[in-house]
Amino acid sequence: MIQELKKIVEQLSEQEAKSLLLLNLYRIQLLEETSYSEREFIEKVKKEYQELLQYSSKQKQQPYHTIHIVFSDSAAGSLKMALPNDEKVIQFSDLFSRGPVNRLHTEVGIKQRKKWLLLHINMDELRTHTYIEDFQRTLTEISNIPEHIPIYIWTANNAHEQTGARLVLQILQEKKNDIHLLNINTAFQDLWPNIIPTHTGELGKDELKAIYKTYKIDQPLTDCLRNKLVEEWEKLAETTEVLRIWQDDQIISVPESYFDAFIIERARYLHNEQTKPDFMKSARLIGEVLGNSDQHVGDAFFEYRVRQLILQGVFEIEGVPKAMRFYSVKLRGELG
Repeated sequence: MIQELKKIVEQLSEQEAKSLLLLNLYRIQLLEETSYSEREFIEKVKKEYQELLQYSSKQKQQPYHTIHIVFSDSAAGSLKMALPNDEKVIQFSDLFSRGPVNRLHTEVGIKQRKKWLLLHINMDELRTHTYIEDFQRTLTEISNIPEHIPIYIWTANNAHEQTGARLVLQILQEKKNDIHLLNINTAFQDLWPNIIPTHTGELGKDELKAIYKTYKIDQPLTDCLRNKLVEEWEKLAETTEVLRIWQDDQIISVPESYFDAFIIERARYLHNEQTKPDFMKSARLIGEVLGNSDQHVGDAFFEYRVRQLILQGVFEIEGVPKAMRFYSVKLRGELG
């Protein structure tokens, strides 16, 4: 078994090995400086061990003949279950509707995006330490796809996935691969017209499998359309806004305060539902906003705006805003 593990480690790229080492060194630091337990540490290491064994097993399979690119962990997980073993899924674990995308196809752009996220969004602490390496590894993996392999990019009618698709097409602009855009909203209009999903991550493996079976034979993007979408990325990459919405079939950059009035409106609605207006868990308010928004920007961005509205004096706060479950809010002046 020792020899097998040695072979597995040798198969890792230098970047993958460094990321794995950094992750475990960081966990050791958490053991010494926080309430992170030895049991949690051991469970995480065991999970990585099993994933390495699975990685080795996959390496022995026949080469991939199709690549799929998705923009969420949940979509990637469902798609992996829906596809045969010789089709590979590459995923971005990010949300491109919020945060800067200025020059995001470059190292400078990735670094400035990470800085903004660290300053404004409550992110998983472990992920913040490997954000740049993970992002660059995904871009490299995409740019290294052999040119004879067809590529399917999964999108939906939202600024997140549409922005991601344009970024990917910019990375692939010199490649000769056949590239297909699979828009789940277009598919649902044909297959399930009474349902309107917000993003690909909402779909299960059976729905993804049915969409792929129906549309995999569609013609790839023409050179003209590919060039048009790359040009749209180049314009996006010059913007400085940190929020984007999908409107009239295009990505629109808007001020970060764009949803503030809507958040206040939903807060007032929840107050009206109370016997007497009182503090409400911020998670309850953010869930209400998410459930009534037709845009996909994520709960973390809405929580960021709630915190900004607290600082502006719009909301009063009770508790500590280290995460949405730890504090409650009310609109100032709603009691009395």
